Amino acid sequence: MTSPDRTFREFEQAGWEDAGVVANYDEHLSGVTTQSVDALLEAAGVRGGSRLLDVATGAGYIAGAAAQRGAEAIGVDFSAAQVRRARENYPAVRFEQADAEALPFDVESFDAVVNGFGMCHLPNPDLALREAFRVLKPGGRVAFTVWDVPERSVAFGAMYGAVRDHGSMDVGLPVGPSFFMFSDPEQSTRALLAAGFVSPSCSQVPQVWRVSDPDEIFRSLAEGSVRAAATIRAQNPAAREAIRASMRDTVATYRRGDWHDVPMPAALASAVKPSGVTSNR
Repeated sequence: MTSPDRTFREFEQAGWEDAGVVANYDEHLSGVTTQSVDALLEAAGVRGGSRLLDVATGAGYIAGAAAQRGAEAIGVDFSAAQVRRARENYPAVRFEQADAEALPFDVESFDAVVNGFGMCHLPNPDLALREAFRVLKPGGRVAFTVWDVPERSVAFGAMYGAVRDHGSMDVGLPVGPSFFMFSDPEQSTRALLAAGFVSPSCSQVPQVWRVSDPDEIFRSLAEGSVRAAATIRAQNPAAREAIRASMRDTVATYRRGDWHDVPMPAALASAVKPSGVTSNR
């Protein structure tokens, strides 16, 4: 259980300041999330010479990939622990601690703004989109990835289904936006248009979580996430074991030889800041 007085922002930030959570996420989940980096950068139109802002940069993989394309990349994250890890991974790239909902950059500073799997961790993602609009140059592009719906992102579907079957979803977590809000293309489109963008586009990017041990996914979510981990920790011991066993059974159905290839697609959304539009601070 979490403190009833803790806000969603405090809950998320505290979770991502835990060095163990950051390390476990990087070890187990980054191998999945990086599979959509090229598609994200393509959707944002990132090329050599582009000035890119990578919001919720995490361990820095998107900013690092953009820099390898010849872009001038800056990565920001609300977690100091993530910023430290990103700087270790990419010492030649600029990383700063910053709030996605109050970016410390001037209007019309960037050709592209991207966010890889960070939207579901923000208290007010609509405000983050408005901030992306503000710092983009006219004609610039925004793009973000989130996990697809749990019916297709099998690990999350298996976990939350098992919690509903064997435990409880009512565990006292601070109220925040739905984890899968932007998995819905219609919701992403509405949010992008409301922020001022035009020409929204949504697609799915295939990703696979490959594990040798079918229990690895349960352990990874329990040790390398924030919301999912808190939900698992809040269950009683019998329920946790039943959840683990149920997830193991689901993952086992995806065995291919020595590996289990679990589908974990990304939902990708992008849009354009109209030319001739100026932003106010």
